[in-house]
Amino acid sequence: MSLLAPLQSICLIGFALLLAWAAWQDLRTMRIADWVSLAIVAAFGVWALSGLAAGNTTFTRIGLAAGCGAAVFAIGALGFAAGALGGGDVKLLAASSLFAGPALLLDFLMVTALAGGVLGLAMLAGARIGPAAPAAGEASVAGRLRGGLPYGPAIAAGGLWVAMALATS
Repeated sequence: MSLLAPLQSICLIGFALLLAWAAWQDLRTMRIADWVSLAIVAAFGVWALSGLAAGNTTFTRIGLAAGCGAAVFAIGALGFAAGALGGGDVKLLAASSLFAGPALLLDFLMVTALAGGVLGLAMLAGARIGPAAPAAGEASVAGRLRGGLPYGPAIAAGGLWVAMALATS
């Protein structure tokens, strides 16, 4: 057995741990540190190169994954410019899209959107989510939405879905 398969598994575990850290950090501070997204990109690089060396992937697949990451970043940048997404969310989405690649990108985005919807509904129902959560007496919908929604946990849910799909394939 080659050392490349365990290396790929370590990269997927690292990806999952980095996603969990990003979700926790976003819930606490409404910020996702740049180093988290950069570390995910680095983990993808090691994962892809070890897959290439083991014969599990091709340059074409790696290039398509990079294209997916670039496309998600470009669309996310538009969302950032419109005020719909935070910068850390955009970078985390793009970095996680590398692992998803074209085969899992729609799954990743769908699970992320569903998890984000659940977070949003929970916030509308009165759950105190994030550091800018409204005071207990604030009952209006506008008051609940004023502080924003930490989207890192939703992105982490989508990324963990991808990590599980890759680990079982």
